[in-house]
Amino acid sequence: MAFIIELWQFIRVRKKFWLIPIIVMMVLFGGLLVLTQGSAVAPFIYTIF
Repeated sequence: MAFIIELWQFIRVRKKFWLIPIIVMMVLFGGLLVLTQGSAVAPFIYTIF
């Protein structure tokens, strides 16, 4: 949790708000990969990319 707070402080102080969409997309894709790791939906997800 400390990492997230420190990252937010860095973004706010340095005015690097363009990093927010990149971080959000990385988290979403990471979560998608974790959720589909062992399911029957995995082959269909991989064909999208």
